[in-house]
Amino acid sequence: MARKQADEFPIEVGGEPYVWRLQRSPRWSSDPAERHGMAIAVRHAEGQREAVLEFPVGTRPRFGSPQMKPQEVRVELVARAIASAVAAGWEPLSRGKPVIIEVDEQGG
Repeated sequence: MARKQADEFPIEVGGEPYVWRLQRSPRWSSDPAERHGMAIAVRHAEGQREAVLEFPVGTRPRFGSPQMKPQEVRVELVARAIASAVAAGWEPLSRGKPVIIEVDEQGG
């Protein structure tokens, strides 16, 4: 059985069990090179190869807004992003280095 990391959340997509975690919260900066969108790491519950799904930066929150928590990420968005990664060629039960896949703000 595969390892379980802290703050991993189970999800089922296309009848297959996956687990995901928030790898990176969105980061805004006045320097465009320092701006990063949210990224989630996902793997099949029985596999070990991860896909890192990177989202666009999005709109900047108000000053003083708290850091994004994993519970705030919509489950539908995660499911759509996982389905897009599989459609893009990610083979979750294969072995190897993590795959980085860019998705749009809707997870497509």
